Amino acid sequence: MPPRARRAPVWSNGELLDLIAVCGEEAVQSQVRSSRRNFDTFGQISRAMIERGHDRDAMQCRIKVKELQSTYRKAREANSRSGAPLKTCRFYKELDAILGGDPTTVP
Repeated sequence: MPPRARRAPVWSNGELLDLIAVCGEEAVQSQVRSSRRNFDTFGQISRAMIERGHDRDAMQCRIKVKELQSTYRKAREANSRSGAPLKTCRFYKELDAILGGDPTTVP
C-alpha cells in the first residue's frame, strides 16, 4: 500500500483572521491586482504571518487565500439568485469587506 499524502495542518480561526487582515491591507491588495504572478506577494504575506506568530509558508498562504476567495465567490453567487435561500461561508463579512467591491469576484 502506498504511503499516504501528507496533509497540511489545520488553520485556526485566529490564523484565518490574521490572514484575512494581512490580505485586506491596501498595499497587498494593490500588489495582487497589479500582477498575475503573485508568488512574491504571498511571500510577503507569509512573512507578515510569521511576525504575527504563525508558522505558514508562502504556498500554504496562497492555497488558503484561494480557498477563501472561492468559497466567498460561491456564496455570493448563490445569494445573487432570486428565490434561493441565503448561503454564507466562514468569515463572509470580513471577506465581503475586502472582496465585495472587487470586480474580479463577480462571476
